[in-house]
Amino acid sequence: MKNARQIVISICMAAVVVCAWLGPLDSPAVEQVDAGLKRALVSFATARVLNGVISVVQGTQISAQPFGVGVNLTPGQLLAPLSELVKHFSDLMLAASVAFGIQKVLISIGSYWLLSAALTAAAFGWTWFYFRRLSPPGWLCRALVILLMLRFAIPLVTIGTDLLSQKFLAAEFTSSQQAIDLSSVQVAKFIPPMPASSETQGTWDRVKEWLGKGTDVKMHFENLKKAAEQAIDHIVKIMVIFLLQTLIIPILLLWALYGVLRGTFELPRHGSAVANH
Repeated sequence: MKNARQIVISICMAAVVVCAWLGPLDSPAVEQVDAGLKRALVSFATARVLNGVISVVQGTQISAQPFGVGVNLTPGQLLAPLSELVKHFSDLMLAASVAFGIQKVLISIGSYWLLSAALTAAAFGWTWFYFRRLSPPGWLCRALVILLMLRFAIPLVTIGTDLLSQKFLAAEFTSSQQAIDLSSVQVAKFIPPMPASSETQGTWDRVKEWLGKGTDVKMHFENLKKAAEQAIDHIVKIMVIFLLQTLIIPILLLWALYGVLRGTFELPRHGSAVANH
């Protein structure tokens, strides 16, 4: 059993050193970061377009004169909640883009040769103590865990987050993004002005024309309200998705990885100390 364990430890440490220098996880992680950054920028652009459309609609009025009485309708009032949410959505997408950019920089820093050299030295030092059945110094164990985190944590977390996202979030993101694009088109198609009735028309004709236009206005308002509600629902979904991708899932994976590394390289040290006593 001891020989088998030593063989496993040797293989694992050799794999760590080789991966530290060759970086097989770096390229896939960068690709996933670029894909996430692209999605965030697409959503940010969608938010800006939707915000511009809302601004135009909010600045318009529908003027009508049934029976000579002037009436002003403001469709933009229906879009006030959506307008406020879109601003937060735009800020979040910008923050998500920055987060993906930071991940890419951290991957580049983690692949620096000096960090790989320090990790190699720490791995060989810890292995030397292990094979001599000695308790590794506490600082060496902590240094090894920290160096492992610096070198592999971001690539592993990035790839792990992407796998979870593809499994549970990708379909929801695609449908929500398409729905927001469609909502932008529906809001943009809203035509506020209504032509005034001709003075040559009789009273009965003017009444029939107003009733017909009143029906159209009501339909337009219902469509606008429906589009706003759908957009709000899908915007919230995308905000949740990006919060999961850039904050919650990465933090949970980092915490889990740190716990595994600490348990692997620090707990045996305490066991050895007890055995020596």
